[in-house]
Amino acid sequence: MSVVEQIEVGIIGTGWCGGIRAEALHRNPIVGKLHIAEIRTDRLQEMVDWYSPATATEDYNDLLANSDISAIFISATPEHLHFPMAKESLEAGKHVFLEKPIAISLAEADELLAISEKNNLKFSIGYSQRFNPKYAYVRESLLNGSLGEPVTALHSRHISRGLGEKISGRTKLSPAAMEATHDLDFVLWCLEPAKPVKVYAQNSYKYWKDKGSPQIPDCTWIIVTMDSGICFTIGAGWVLPKSYPNYSSTSMEMIGTNGALVIDDTHRDVILHTENDGIQFPMSTMPGEYVGHVYAGPMAPETDYFVEACVFDKPVMVTGEQARKVMEVYIAADMSVERDQPVSLPLNSNDISSIRV
Repeated sequence: MSVVEQIEVGIIGTGWCGGIRAEALHRNPIVGKLHIAEIRTDRLQEMVDWYSPATATEDYNDLLANSDISAIFISATPEHLHFPMAKESLEAGKHVFLEKPIAISLAEADELLAISEKNNLKFSIGYSQRFNPKYAYVRESLLNGSLGEPVTALHSRHISRGLGEKISGRTKLSPAAMEATHDLDFVLWCLEPAKPVKVYAQNSYKYWKDKGSPQIPDCTWIIVTMDSGICFTIGAGWVLPKSYPNYSSTSMEMIGTNGALVIDDTHRDVILHTENDGIQFPMSTMPGEYVGHVYAGPMAPETDYFVEACVFDKPVMVTGEQARKVMEVYIAADMSVERDQPVSLPLNSNDISSIRV
């Protein structure tokens, strides 16, 4: 039996998503040693108690200076930290897995792509829904010809106000950038090699309109036109009642010349109702969660896939170029809302290439 090479992996930030990454890396037999950076002392101690990492530090630079670490997972918030941490990690010669968004500006994204290419490093972005089996089935139905040629798609995603409050409290990124981005990534992936050429979007302002400055939209609806003549619609928001803890409700349609596929990913298949806690939706979060010895959701398989890509020199699932394209579309969506008119792609030098944080 051949011996599989092990690597040492570091993770920066161990909040909700970072904690899942840490658990997955701890369980992965390819990870010989795990190194953790977390600025919250109490959380760092939890990580030490649970996973016994080789090193644990409050300064992520300690991980970058460790020549034994081959790959870095960046799960830190707020989102404006992504670019400097990813840049420093790539410059230190580490493969990088970065939670979305790839950056705050297109210029930053381009710089990360250039560094990763120059240093011949794996660089991927956390669009975990590509590892959702229901999503995978949609793409497979297009690839195997069951649906014929794609005609249009419709995705609707909503999360609870509790999550919306947490997200909008740490960043001014819109629902287009923080929620619709997952579905934009997936549909653009399904429709490759077609490219987006026009974006039109509108926001709704009701629940969140007086709760932030600038105004926080309740949801964003986006229409994207592709150079192949296909158009699709993505809607995303964060206004479900707080009684849905960590709840993410998604429905999607993919229509082709030879058929239609409708996916219910609203998590209404498992409902728990208790005297103490009322109605709950177990396994209803986008990232997923461990259920004993198994993982319900896409994030752990996504984590394992990137480790394997680093060890076995496989292509990453989400390339930096693909993530940049998604970013360009949601920037165009935000611009369309501000201008109240369609925005053409690719964005030119006269267009805004960044979003407020």
